[in-house]
Amino acid sequence: MKVLVPVKRVVDPYVRVRIRADGSGVDIANLKMAMNPFDEIAVEEAVRWKERGIAEEVVTVSIGEPKVVETLRTALAMGADRAIAVQTEVAVQPLEVAKMLRAIVEREQPRVVIMGKQAVDDDSNQTGQMLAALLGWAQATFASRIDLSDGEAEVAREVDEGIEVVRVKLPAVITVDLRLNEPRYASLPNIMKAKRKPVETLTPADLGVDPTPRLEYIRFEEPPKRQAGRKVESVRELVEELVKRGVI
Repeated sequence: MKVLVPVKRVVDPYVRVRIRADGSGVDIANLKMAMNPFDEIAVEEAVRWKERGIAEEVVTVSIGEPKVVETLRTALAMGADRAIAVQTEVAVQPLEVAKMLRAIVEREQPRVVIMGKQAVDDDSNQTGQMLAALLGWAQATFASRIDLSDGEAEVAREVDEGIEVVRVKLPAVITVDLRLNEPRYASLPNIMKAKRKPVETLTPADLGVDPTPRLEYIRFEEPPKRQAGRKVESVRELVEELVKRGVI
């Protein structure tokens, strides 16, 4: 079984970001970049399937500026077999990403696409669902446990009420949540080996997709600073204050 793992290059989640003075976006100049944490979990799960003999090949793909190759090398060092870099200077949005991934799926013919449920930069949580719809495949989202057997995947999903277990037939798109596993650190020997693993370079035009954004972001603003709290003398005063603020 072949597994495809899309990964995204994002600002390191432990780095504090700032909004540009004109509100046009996030200033990422000179910031440390890393693999999206949810995608890192997806890579780890796919590599574990390969180690258990469930998967024969793990292919990872990333879409973005040429530096996405660095992110792909990280996935290769974790244990992926080869990588595909779709290079574009356009800030690609979820639907265009899903269309490019569909074209890659049609080329590679994987049985499972496993990916992070969302990216920590835009928090869209759309690409996996869009990809499944474009392919006409089954999907299981927010996976905290995945069991593969007999052409099916049993997935435990985290929902508001607790854990929901679903079973889908392969091929399928699966998006993962944080509690699925703990990603490994790439060892130095594996980092060196990753430099010799193949990375294919494509463009959106090679996949027949126009990456032009369909959505326009008007303005970015930082969250308002939290106001200081105050003590109240009674429950009545607390309720009155909450009503006045529109909380209840």
